[in-house]
Amino acid sequence: MQAGDRIDRGSPLPMYYQLKQLIVRDIERRRLQPGDRLLGDHELCARYDVSRTVVRQALTDLENEGLIERVKGRGTFVAHPKTAEGLVQSLTGLFEDVAARGGHLRSEVRRAEVLPADAAVAADLEMAPGDPVIHLERLRFVDDEPWVWTVTHIPAVLAPGLVDENLTDRSLYQVLEASYGVRLVRGVRSVEAAVASAAQARLLGIRRGDPVLVLRSVSIGESGRPVESFLALHRGDRSRFQVELNRAAASGRAGTPLVLVTS
Repeated sequence: MQAGDRIDRGSPLPMYYQLKQLIVRDIERRRLQPGDRLLGDHELCARYDVSRTVVRQALTDLENEGLIERVKGRGTFVAHPKTAEGLVQSLTGLFEDVAARGGHLRSEVRRAEVLPADAAVAADLEMAPGDPVIHLERLRFVDDEPWVWTVTHIPAVLAPGLVDENLTDRSLYQVLEASYGVRLVRGVRSVEAAVASAAQARLLGIRRGDPVLVLRSVSIGESGRPVESFLALHRGDRSRFQVELNRAAASGRAGTPLVLVTS
């Protein structure tokens, strides 16, 4: 081990912070790739002569920063990069969001048909229960890895030929606007954490009980009426949502709550 690969016990920097730097340097020097295994807790303790408390703090920080991932019973690995999505703050679709970051999105349409709206969908779209809606179920891949499962509903009267469109490599929003004149102008979206069911885990290539991010949305068209509602399950180990914040000037008025507490 070279001098620069040791913990400097005379340094004012905390030992866990030094260990973080050493682990990152080792990843870069060995040119490790996502999924490559790293030294475990005991191995790091022995190699750098530090306590498990120091090792755990360093690994926890690196995991929170998205550089490594720890899998119970398997070990510590170089993390796969997460796709930072602006879907919460802007009315974009995942297709546009991934393309803007240089990635490739492919959609596998599992179901596309016209169905009667159930009570929940009808309420979202301000329709009567039983009115026809286009029901789309898509498994979406980012760079050929399963990423998101989406269920979308659109009033059938707005896009009567949509079930026959090829959406494999096309943006749904672009198709709606170009072919049917349906333009989304605003909407409401929410995100909550959940755990994957067995069926969801099979679709997304994860394990039952793994974390997923549930995105719900209702989008409004130029007419002022809802034109789309969807539910999307994002893999928690591959996605993060990015939100830009601005502090509004004090006006003395109560603002719209951004955090909703549910029981």
